[in-house]
Amino acid sequence: MTSMVDLKDLTQAELEELMGSWGQAPFRARQVQKWLYKGVTDLEAMTDVSKAVRELLRERTVLSRLLLVARQQSQDGCEKFSFRLEDGEVIESVLIPEEGHHTLCVSSQVGCAQGCRFCLTARRGFRRQLRPAEIVNQILAVRSLIPAKPAITNLVFMGMGEPLANFANLLKALTIILAPWGLNFSSRRVTVSTVGLAPQIPALGQAVPVNLAVSLNAPNDALRATLMPIARQYSLAEVLAACRAFPLPPHRRITFSYVLLKGINDALAQARELARLLRGLRAKINLISFNPHPLLPFQAPERETVLNFQDILVQAHYTALIRESRGADISAACGQLAGELSGGSSG
Repeated sequence: MTSMVDLKDLTQAELEELMGSWGQAPFRARQVQKWLYKGVTDLEAMTDVSKAVRELLRERTVLSRLLLVARQQSQDGCEKFSFRLEDGEVIESVLIPEEGHHTLCVSSQVGCAQGCRFCLTARRGFRRQLRPAEIVNQILAVRSLIPAKPAITNLVFMGMGEPLANFANLLKALTIILAPWGLNFSSRRVTVSTVGLAPQIPALGQAVPVNLAVSLNAPNDALRATLMPIARQYSLAEVLAACRAFPLPPHRRITFSYVLLKGINDALAQARELARLLRGLRAKINLISFNPHPLLPFQAPERETVLNFQDILVQAHYTALIRESRGADISAACGQLAGELSGGSSG
């Protein structure tokens, strides 16, 4: 592993400070940064940067990129990209085609430490945090591998890992993703998902104006603790208090995700309990049928059960959407990313 600075680990202010320490004017840093997020992978392509500055960059910094090691396409059009990092670890990103645009599901950690029982990523365990450059490079890499149209307009931090457990690196990556000098995404089109790390929830909203999604998966603490170890650390009351403290812009709502597990959390009484739990919150509820996998001990509920669960929430005046599984045949659906190379075409 190199000790040199990765240029995409730096905000604009940090790059200006670094280059200032070399005796370079701030505009030189802005010249360089302009090229970074165009997807340039060679310093020589930075045609308006002086040769002397390029030489300094070559000696003292790294212009990182991800190595594509597998690319798989689902029958429904989703694509899963497996990338090898410089230390040999593998992460995955999923491209979800939508009408007129694409959504990219981004990873924030190598593996995950949260241990949710219905999630395949949890079986891999936690390996390490992703650096800001490794988060941002997922977007740049997928952009370079697909046609320019339709564009990637939406980002969801719902890939491998718990984003809020990598808080400092996540915030720096989001700064780059949202900044006009960076990737220039609209904050309305970036969503960060969490299992419920309560202290970080308001802090996220205070730092960046992104959308928040919270994985609930149970309407009470007792059941939630059997499915999600984080529930033993932060109760639902604490998580929802944190959600109320999240600075929600006008006309936006917090998304609460609920993975339906047959015979576990899909009863109509549990739907009513969920409706009472979320009362008073500006909430949208995404219902997700469990994506079965041989290594996981759960089943998906019947379609009628899902519809009846949804109906209870709609009657309670919530927007409750059934999110259809995408990419399950290539282990790219919700909860299936594991970073294991088990097939697919090499890139």
